Amino acid sequence: MKKLLLAISFVLWANLSYATTNEEKGLEIIQEVDRRDTGFGDSQADLKMILRNGQGDEAVRLLKMDILEMKEDGNKSLSIFDSPADVKGTAFLSFTHALEPDEQWLYLPALKRVKRISSSNKSGPFLGSEYAFEDLTSFEIPKYKYNYLRDEVIGGKDCFVIELFPQYEESGYTRQIIWIEKERYIPLKNEFYDRKNALLKTLDFKGYKQYLNHYWRADELLMTNHQNGKSTSLLSENIRFRSGLTERDFDQNTLKRAQ
Repeated sequence: MKKLLLAISFVLWANLSYATTNEEKGLEIIQEVDRRDTGFGDSQADLKMILRNGQGDEAVRLLKMDILEMKEDGNKSLSIFDSPADVKGTAFLSFTHALEPDEQWLYLPALKRVKRISSSNKSGPFLGSEYAFEDLTSFEIPKYKYNYLRDEVIGGKDCFVIELFPQYEESGYTRQIIWIEKERYIPLKNEFYDRKNALLKTLDFKGYKQYLNHYWRADELLMTNHQNGKSTSLLSENIRFRSGLTERDFDQNTLKRAQ
């Protein structure tokens, strides 16, 4: 009898699984990813950015990043470079929006002025790295359409594989493919396809740690450009949450005070 009940339960689960379209299933998975990462409030971290050229030569930059979680809108973030001397005091402010164009500003200490990043430049490289300006925004569900592709194991982890299609203007990508670990609903790998639909970059998430007994953060984000042979690593240290940041810590005046 017990085996029969288990068999019936499996059939019901299977029917439920196939009752939705791949688009609906992809959206449901992403919604669960978002739900599990909601409520952290704010965070701060020390970052090391390592830029590698095609020959493997490295340049290292140190910076700090603050993030403020916003209700009913995308997050705000502020990044300030501490070294080397040629980028010290450079600051980047980003306001992510779900449907409206994101707002981004760059403070350049050598010019002593704040430069607004236009939507047409969002696909450009961020300070010579392999990250584009559009990569440095918080993930907002309405910015994409979704399509569940398959299940796949990578690195010994069972994953959902989801395809994302940008719904905002001026994106440098036609689509992305992301691997979501089933157990913790965290991304392990993200592929970016350029406007010709050729593989451009891969972002690998490495060394996850859990904070506040709930939120998972990767120690390293490695962005590899397959078309030019370059890569950029972002290594996080000293991650703190709920430090009491407010919107007043994220404005253009804060940019000018960065140096």
